[in-house]
Order: sequence, then C-alpha cells, then structure tokens
Amino acid sequence: MKIKNILLEKISSRKAVIGIIGLGYVGLPLALEFSKKGFTTIGLDIDEKKIPILMDGKSYIKHISDDNVLSVVESKKFKATYDFSELTSCDCIIICVPTPLDHHREPDLSYIENSGKFVAQYLRSGQLVTLESSTYPGTTEEILLPLFERCNGENGSKMKVGEDFFLAFSPEREDPNNPNYSTSTIPKVVGGMTPNCLEVASKLYDQVIVKTVPVSSPRTAEATKLLENIYRSVNIALINELKMVFDRMNIDIWEVIEAAKTKPFGFQAFYPGPGLGGHCIPIDPFYLTWKAREYDINTKFIELAGEINTYQPYYVVEKVIEVLNNSQLSIVNSKLLILGAAYKKNIDDMRESPTLKLIEILESKGAKVDYHDPYVLKLFPTRKYNYEMHSVELNPTKLQSYGLVLLSTDHDMFDYELIAKNSNLIIDTRNAFERHGIHQPNIFKA
Repeated sequence: MKIKNILLEKISSRKAVIGIIGLGYVGLPLALEFSKKGFTTIGLDIDEKKIPILMDGKSYIKHISDDNVLSVVESKKFKATYDFSELTSCDCIIICVPTPLDHHREPDLSYIENSGKFVAQYLRSGQLVTLESSTYPGTTEEILLPLFERCNGENGSKMKVGEDFFLAFSPEREDPNNPNYSTSTIPKVVGGMTPNCLEVASKLYDQVIVKTVPVSSPRTAEATKLLENIYRSVNIALINELKMVFDRMNIDIWEVIEAAKTKPFGFQAFYPGPGLGGHCIPIDPFYLTWKAREYDINTKFIELAGEINTYQPYYVVEKVIEVLNNSQLSIVNSKLLILGAAYKKNIDDMRESPTLKLIEILESKGAKVDYHDPYVLKLFPTRKYNYEMHSVELNPTKLQSYGLVLLSTDHDMFDYELIAKNSNLIIDTRNAFERHGIHQPNIFKA
C-alpha cells in the first residue's frame, strides 16, 4: 500500500509531524518525548493560557521542569498552539484529553467527541489518529471511526480506515513524578482498527517508547487500561475495608501489611488512605460499569469497591469527630488544618483528590478548615467544587492554633517532626509519622 508505506517511511526517518491534542499530565510529557527524539511536534490545547507559558519555555506541571520545555522550544522541534487548523500539517495525531464522569457517574465523552470533530474537520489521506484517553471498550470504534469515515479523500470519495487513514487506541500509562518510570520507559499497549492501523501505530510508538505491546483491537487495548485500574481499585477497597475492620479489633492495618509483605509469593501490598484520587482509579472502573449495562451485566465487584472507596472520606471524618470528642471538643467551630491537597505525594495534581471531599464534609459539620500544601498553593475550581482557598503557612504558632491536624497527603517535603511537636491532635491517614519514626499519644491513624 503506497499510502501506508509513505507514512511508515516518514515515521522511520522521523520526518513525520506529530500533533498532540491536550497538553495536560498525559499530552505534554508525550509531546516533549517526541520532540526530544527529533520529531517536529505540535501541541494543541483549547486552553489558550497554556500556549504562551509553553512558548516561553516554561512548565505549568510541577514534575516537568522548565528546562525540559525550553530545550525543545529552542530546538524548534516543539510548538504549542490553540489553532486546530495546524492539524492539516500533522502526519500523526494523538488525542490526550480528559474523560471525566458526570454527576450521575456516567461517562462524559464530550472532550473525545469535540476532539474527534476537530480532527474530522482537517483529516486528510495518509494520517494516523491515535486515542490515548481512558475510556470504555468500543469508544474508538463507535465514536471516532464513524466521524472519520464520513470524511472525503483527495478524489472526493469517502476515506477508508486502514487504507486512506489509520486509527488506533493506545492507553496512557502516566504516573506523575514516578522516580522509576517515565513516558518513554513504560511499555505501550497498542490496538489498531485494522492490521495496517496496528502496524503504523506500533511503528510510531516504537520510535519513543521502550516497548510496544500490540493487541488484536482497540477494544482490547481499551479494556487493558480498565483492567489495570480496576485491579488497583478493588484491591485498595479490600485494604480500606480491612482497615476499618482491624481498627475495631484494635489491630494496626499497617503492621499487618508489613508482615504480609514478607511472603515472597502470592501477595502484593496495597495501602489504605483517605479516599481515591487522580484521574484514573476513581473514574475508569465506572466506564466499564456503564458499558456493561448494555450487555445486561452488573459489575458487582467494581461497584462494591467504588462504594467502599467513596466512603473513606466519611470514615476519616468520623475518626476526626471521635478524636475531638475524646478530648472534650466539638467539631462545630473547631479549627482544623488539612495537610496535602494533591491526590498523592510529591505532585501538584489535585484531580479527584480526597482532600476536596474532606473539606466539604468537615465544613458541612461546622468545622473551620484550612489546608497546607507546598505543591498546591491555591485550590482552583473543579467540576465538583468551587473553593476559594489558599495554602496557609506552616509554622509552630500556626500549628498550635488548630484543634486538630489531619494528614491527607504524605508529601516528603513536610517537616514531620515540626508538625508532631506543635500540633494538639493529629490524624494520620497515610501512616506517615510512624514511617518517620515518630510515635506520640496524640497521633491517631485513620
């Protein structure tokens, strides 16, 4: 096939122009990786505020350094724009946009649909389009394929997938600030609509990723991503449930986990927390739950895990009330400080962070809540919350002014000795103080 071979040659010689839609926690690292490997890369985003920041060689994501961005901008291998007509100059287009849930826990595919419409508007013969957004099995085939097959080729006839253009799904596997794995060192699952699509998409990712893992279809690739996150969600739910059971039995779940970890086979450690956070684990499982209904199947494991994990912020608040009551204090009008707004330690990503829910519940019960996070200096509006809060300073006088300090995110930057020494009461949802060798009677686990 002439069209396929031309594109394969462009990719192999790194003359292909790469377009990446969505410059967030997934799209920006991927764009930088392609640029560093010598591909001319165009980053596209509807958020116009991001464009001048990137073109000035700066990063708006904490774990991506300014130097990383500046180097590819200066090399002229990367540029950012909100002008989607630039898609016509791209040989390979990768869609990396959010896939949230709506208020009814049903998939909100508007970002994928709108990105697909942009691509369809500028689609031409000889292009590869890959979707990376986490979604339910069938999205690539049911939403993007019909959009693109309605497009006309150079001769005026409708373009055919696998012949005139190529379509694939390859789930993102980003883990922000992971010290051991980065975009290029995490194997990439790839599923193409046709064998030709798979060949082209695999060739593209082979240029920048340590290993590609081809699968039989986009549906299989979409299901792979869901399995990865459902596995984590279910096991975290199990640990969260055991945490509550063992707490009643006066058994420390953290000690149990450490002991169980000594078994060299048949056990993988998962850890409890104040609730699930990030854009994957709290959301992806419900994409399959929603799609499974189409096949008259109830995903009982997934839904039960979701119930347990969703309950965790409420459980933490119950512990807050219990600890305050035991100190002859009421939650009403109590001044509380939450440590950490990011969904996990050492990053600035607050998407779906359990801290946001904790603030809502605590304030609804009459508490006066502040937070401190060196990575998240301000809580900006999200789909669920509209807080106008700034991170407060952390010093002995400030700590002493709070009735209780609640550790939600265990950043390494925290001065745990300072916090322990100057806090009246502490609730630790991450076992962080004990890991730092601090044992005090005013520290309680939740």
